[in-house]
Amino acid sequence: MDKTKIIRRARVTFVLFICAAIIFVSAVVRVQFFDEDSYAAGKKYRTYEVAVEASRGEILDRNGKPLVTNRQGNRIIFDASSFPSSSEKEQRNTIINSLIKLFESNSLEWDDNLPIIFDDNGSLVFAEDREADIKALKNKNMLNLNRYATAQNCMDALIDMYSLSDYALADARKIASVLYEMWRTGYSVSNPFVFAEDVPNEIVSIILENSDLYTGVKSEVVTYREYGNTPLASHILGIVGVINDTEYENAKKKNEELLSSDTLTAVQRKKIEVNAYSLNDDIGKFGIESVMEEYLRGQKGIKTVSIDTDSNVSEEYTIPPVQGNTVVTTIDSTLQSVAQTALENRILELTAEAGLEAAGAVVVLNVNTGEVLASASYPTYNLAEYYDKYDELAKNPASPLWNRVLQSTYEPGSTMKPVMAVAGLESGTINKDSKFFCGKVFDYHGQEFGCLGSHGNINVVSALEVSCNIFFYNLADLMGIDIMNDYSRRFGLGSKTGVELPEASGILAGKAYRESVGQKWYSGDTIQAAIGQSDNQFTLMQMVNYCATIANNGTRYTPHFVKSVVTYDYSDTVSETGITVAQNTGVAQNTINIVKEGMYDVANYSSCASAFSPLQYKVAAKTGTAQIKKIVNGSIVNGNNGFIMCFGPYEAPEIAIAVVVENVNSGTATAKVAADIFEYYFSSRSQVSAVQQINSILN
Repeated sequence: MDKTKIIRRARVTFVLFICAAIIFVSAVVRVQFFDEDSYAAGKKYRTYEVAVEASRGEILDRNGKPLVTNRQGNRIIFDASSFPSSSEKEQRNTIINSLIKLFESNSLEWDDNLPIIFDDNGSLVFAEDREADIKALKNKNMLNLNRYATAQNCMDALIDMYSLSDYALADARKIASVLYEMWRTGYSVSNPFVFAEDVPNEIVSIILENSDLYTGVKSEVVTYREYGNTPLASHILGIVGVINDTEYENAKKKNEELLSSDTLTAVQRKKIEVNAYSLNDDIGKFGIESVMEEYLRGQKGIKTVSIDTDSNVSEEYTIPPVQGNTVVTTIDSTLQSVAQTALENRILELTAEAGLEAAGAVVVLNVNTGEVLASASYPTYNLAEYYDKYDELAKNPASPLWNRVLQSTYEPGSTMKPVMAVAGLESGTINKDSKFFCGKVFDYHGQEFGCLGSHGNINVVSALEVSCNIFFYNLADLMGIDIMNDYSRRFGLGSKTGVELPEASGILAGKAYRESVGQKWYSGDTIQAAIGQSDNQFTLMQMVNYCATIANNGTRYTPHFVKSVVTYDYSDTVSETGITVAQNTGVAQNTINIVKEGMYDVANYSSCASAFSPLQYKVAAKTGTAQIKKIVNGSIVNGNNGFIMCFGPYEAPEIAIAVVVENVNSGTATAKVAADIFEYYFSSRSQVSAVQQINSILN
């Protein structure tokens, strides 16, 4: 080959090489810079969003001491991005069955909510009080069975639907329970199914170490409520639990109403959608946990999950979750503990009459703000044991779950007399020197009403001190029920106080109430109403607020349990409750002074003197006793409810206390509870205590 041909061939080869290089570089540049998005999009086959739970806000006492906090724990979930699909029934069933056996062999609970159970004979029956769940199971969207289908019919349909015929009936029922719950809670790639909560680390390790068996079964670290191991303020704090169908539907409707607004921005709409409740979510069930749900819940975040064609998973938090706000209560945790202990000790000391179990309640109120400093019912319970012992608590005849401060109503007995004295003095029916004769029996149109003593000629101050019924019979007969009720209403008796938690209204005896129940009011009812009998029924919260109104010279405040709401990092105040005046009673200072004088004598010279005399400061009080009837072992048994309402220090009142002990001999028996609380309060008020500081938010 001549030299010319060799040179020509070399040039062609070089040119081809250069062209190839240019083509290759161009392709790389195009992929790297121009076609990057389309190339990546071609590799990704699925991207979805998952809501990320936010930690719940904490609940503190007025001084910043934790009442309800959070702790971290493990949750086992089914991740739909890798868990076998609904068409892979055999693999699904194997995984679920293995998980159930793992948990049960370690005595651990899992999410078993199927409303079908085995009875004592081994037959399938529907669980009691699960009508709504049973109806949903038979619904056309699920099993599509007739309303009269039996539990066995439903189980047969579930076995067929989920291909469970190869399993023993007991195992098939458990697997079906999980699969049904997955359907009910809307399991999907964006809504993982929660198989079990609060799982020990050892079990999590077993699941992770056997990932080939437990395909798509994952753990995630979440927060759980920590209520402590003492019954401190259980009735006030409340508890959280898994949202039920009714709560879910109510939340869903509220969400739909919010989303219906035309003024929402895209960001606002997204936040509402993300924070919609799912059937896996917890919600406040009662107490502060419930009424402050909106603040405590926090804001969910969004995690975007992408899976490429090689099954590689990548995650990115597009919206981070925000922890719920901190609720600062008005409760003083130490005073709360003192009040609970004083109440319990006194009840245990008192002998129940005729087989009646003693129970009771106490509440402490700041007379100048309406802040509830302590509120307790006895018997009580530990919130940490609420779910484990619920059946036992619910069946207890002493009703430990019942909030006696807010939900029970009582005939007030002689604690009604101070407001009757106010009505008589303000209406001009009597003055401080007016006297009525007490000969122990009051003849009213041929009907006799009695008094515990024979007090002779007695004025209003002495009548309050010795609790003379006949003085107030005469006063009521002159005033009439309309004047009596005018002043009773001013002090809030027989109507809700406005406190944040659910409360009973009570009853103010009179013509209006009798007419509402289709009955007639008689003149004899008026004199009985004056001593706290007839139809009168008040809550203990109404009684302490009535006492506080006397103590502060006639201003009735709205009681409250929430002092403020602050952000989780304490950097900002979200809201403050403040002081709310419910009513200025308009009662003259001289009238208040006369009534206070009578209450002072009760505490210092009468039946309560022995309980209150050791105190550092003087107090004022009024006791009351109301006869009750209860059925015990099929028989009607008589008993007494004892009351005391009091305030102190007398010269410059700060707190009011109301106590009720059910089934005791008299109101005087309750004085020791109040005395123990005063003793602590008076000893601590003069001390400069070290209070936990959280910036300036709690000051």
